[in-house]
Amino acid sequence: MASPRILLCGDVLGRLNQLFKRVNSVNKSAGPFDALFCVGQFFPDEPDRLDELMDYVERRAQVPLPTYFIGDYGVGAPKVLSAVSRNSANQGFKMDGFKVCDNLFWLKGSGKFTFHGLSVAYLSGRQLSNGQQFGTYSQIDIDTLRAFAEEPGIVDFFLSNEWPSGITNRATVSDIPAGISDSSGSDSTVSQLVAEIKPRYHIAGTKGAYYAREPYLNVDAVHVTRFLGLASVGNKEKQKFLHALSPTPSSAMAAAEISAKPPNTTLSPYTLVDQVDRRKETTKRASDIELDSQYWRYDVSNKRQKHGNGDTNKVCFKFISSGTCPRGEKCNFPHDADAREQFLRGVCLDFIIKGKCEKGPACNFKHSLQDDGENHSRKRPGSSNTNANRSKECWFCLSSPNVESHLVTSIGENFYCALAKGPLVQDHVLIIPVEHMPNTLSLPADSETELGKFQNSLKLYYKNQGKEAVFFEWISIRGTHANLQAVPVPSSKAAVLKDIFTLAAEKLGFEFVTKKFSNNSEGRKWLRTQFDKNFSCFYVELPEGSILLHLIEENEKFPAQFGREVVAGLLNVADRADWRNCTIGKDEETKLAENFKKRFQVFDPSQ
Repeated sequence: MASPRILLCGDVLGRLNQLFKRVNSVNKSAGPFDALFCVGQFFPDEPDRLDELMDYVERRAQVPLPTYFIGDYGVGAPKVLSAVSRNSANQGFKMDGFKVCDNLFWLKGSGKFTFHGLSVAYLSGRQLSNGQQFGTYSQIDIDTLRAFAEEPGIVDFFLSNEWPSGITNRATVSDIPAGISDSSGSDSTVSQLVAEIKPRYHIAGTKGAYYAREPYLNVDAVHVTRFLGLASVGNKEKQKFLHALSPTPSSAMAAAEISAKPPNTTLSPYTLVDQVDRRKETTKRASDIELDSQYWRYDVSNKRQKHGNGDTNKVCFKFISSGTCPRGEKCNFPHDADAREQFLRGVCLDFIIKGKCEKGPACNFKHSLQDDGENHSRKRPGSSNTNANRSKECWFCLSSPNVESHLVTSIGENFYCALAKGPLVQDHVLIIPVEHMPNTLSLPADSETELGKFQNSLKLYYKNQGKEAVFFEWISIRGTHANLQAVPVPSSKAAVLKDIFTLAAEKLGFEFVTKKFSNNSEGRKWLRTQFDKNFSCFYVELPEGSILLHLIEENEKFPAQFGREVVAGLLNVADRADWRNCTIGKDEETKLAENFKKRFQVFDPSQ
């Protein structure tokens, strides 16, 4: 198979007409090329060039080949990228680019993906601390790349906007162009990352200069790294802004090829750069994130505005709706037990807080305070006893005529296991309550013992194959029959799971509440204390004992297949994120289930 052909470009600065004119010329004379990777500022640096960029974004002009950019700052970036983020086609966890328009993809934050066999890692934006939504990278992005660096395999391309500090150290190179300073447009964070990632090629922009550095050795790696700095499109000095490469993916190279050292190879420039003691920073950062994450979900000031303004509104919405508030005594709003009691009796929240409800007769809740004799259960409009109205169409009820019984692999007293329909990977299993329940956290506490046995058995089964188990559950207030998903992940990738889920959350605009436990039982107990049946939520149980929890706002758009999307991204099987893309025939499903039962039999707690 021919090696992929890649074009690399420096700061575009919105000069897309000039860039694509040059790309078309090169593509015609030396192509065809498979992709264009752009580093440095992609958006214009002045307003009068915005129309040129928008011609492509709004499809009045065509992007000639797949183009990926990381310089998500400049004139028009917030407007364009906000729209891109809201596009339903871009929902979920996409490390291989958010689609802006045909052939144009935004690499947001940080990530790693495979393109035509090439392993590509990137750090988008610049390190600024002014609170910009776009154009900057976060500590989570940095930590995620560090986690990727621990994965086996070699990164072929690392894309960054800024040059790494130390790359032009005169003690290690002899070909530094005039006018290039290591102090301007360089980033020590990038140099720390690239020293850990050890890519074969590191591409950067922002300095407005072309510089192909001599290859250098990496510490604790057999291959060399080549740094390439590219000038900006249309620069007055006419320095090179477009460069072509056709590297063989490292995964397809022989060991002798990977370890080859060109005669002009130098020592690593980063052995001379002062390194930061990240251990202390990481400890502090973890505690800060954990503290802050306790509050993001419970911004009572916003809730208060939603229910009117004025002194009478000073009650804690979170306490009223769920009975708890993580701010405790630090909460700025009273925890009104009487208001909470009325809410449980079905009284309208607006009526409780403001004394009136603007919806009037259209409101499904009560508009009078209730005495002790009233029914204390709060029912949602249209709700009724779940078990009494169990749907005969339910796929998961064992008594339903539509249950996919051929996928069932073991049955206990409270739970049963079945292979997932449209599995993400082989041995993707669902742990399902026998009773028709909307989630696994609402079952009686004594049923947790059996659930723990199934989880531990799957962990042992996966471990026997060199894999780790990740469990996740999407709980919707409109859900019908619960299922806890168990997905095996290669042990070599398990350490990255926490960072990947954290990064995915950041890209969707939220933070997980994170807790680590010494055993599964304690973690599940904690989940029960956090669970609120009046809200949707998503949680994931990680192999190292951490639980990540997200309580979902009423109007928040949350992808139902978030868990699959994240793990699919990690395993480089993004096309399998949607189970409907993975369905197979019943005969093949039956065969897979029978084979799984034979392998799992020795671990099965129901046997």
